Amino acid sequence: MASARPRLLVVITLAEVGGAQTYVMSLLPALAERYDVGVAAYGPGPLEDAARAAGAEFFALRHVRRPIGPRDLLGLVELVRLFRSFRPDLVHLNSSKASLLGSLAAAIARVPLRVVTLNGAVAGWLRHSRAVTLSGRLIGRLATAVVCVSEEERRVAIATGAARPGRAVVIHNAVDVASLPRRRERNGAVRLISVGRMRPPKDFVTLTRALAGLPAASFHAQIVGDGPDRPALEAELAASTLNGELELTGERSDVPELLAESDAFVLSSRSEGLPLSVLEAMAVGLPVVATAVGGVPELVEDGLTGFLVPAGDEDAMRDRLAQLVADPDLRRSMGLAARARAERLFDLPAMRQAHVELYERLLAGSRP
Repeated sequence: MASARPRLLVVITLAEVGGAQTYVMSLLPALAERYDVGVAAYGPGPLEDAARAAGAEFFALRHVRRPIGPRDLLGLVELVRLFRSFRPDLVHLNSSKASLLGSLAAAIARVPLRVVTLNGAVAGWLRHSRAVTLSGRLIGRLATAVVCVSEEERRVAIATGAARPGRAVVIHNAVDVASLPRRRERNGAVRLISVGRMRPPKDFVTLTRALAGLPAASFHAQIVGDGPDRPALEAELAASTLNGELELTGERSDVPELLAESDAFVLSSRSEGLPLSVLEAMAVGLPVVATAVGGVPELVEDGLTGFLVPAGDEDAMRDRLAQLVADPDLRRSMGLAARARAERLFDLPAMRQAHVELYERLLAGSRP
């Protein structure tokens, strides 16, 4: 007997480790309780295992990949065929390539409801790239609803035409606060940590230069992650005055434990949406020094849960890091405030419920 439950297909460009993938994985258990769910993505990564663990069907894409090129036409055809085969009542599209191709494919395949989430640094791209802005306008015309992960992202999306005001919904990213460990008190050099893929818009070179100006032996820093910019970062580190104070750990599966063993978190990005890395650090109880980009000021209360600095300003970042390194009481008070803010505003159950309510309103024929 065919299922009477609505059919939902979630599409994202890549299955690799990343903020957009974590966002999708965090939604899947709640979605699978109410809908027949499929997940489509290209390449290896944890998303496939997470989909199957949640009871969702996983579709390995062959042609929907990040670089723009002639293969995109094959990707469009691939998605049209997938949509016609799976016959979803609603598609939820994530990341720039999947959002553009998926919106076109869903319109061709006559999928009735099309939700697009502007993940990650999309707002920054919309500001600075005419081609991306034109693509965003096309998405805005085709989407039934556009989920923005911050108020700033909603503002930019409406201003650039990537979302219509009546169809743009803000649902902040969230983390499962209760599942994360609490920061552990420890002695010795202050431990600083940053987590992210080594590629734009992350700016680990500025972070490295900021760290080089801190008093030697007063801290130990870790950058957790990997990516195509690693050789450039390694070259910057080799040319710096840092002498073992900065460690490039590569990708790790124990990031929450690494956070709990740290004293402060650093984000040096040039653009962001609403970074999950910052939310996880706050939930663990770490003060955060972060660039004031995208939705980050909606997370970090400057002077209360951490410090905000201009993007690319290594001097400002160095000064704020030095302030935290020198003052354990400040680190402790800011960390407690960060944890309380994460519990109050950015916990996972509310975020999941907001998505389900959006889907239900759309399926019932309401506007977003």
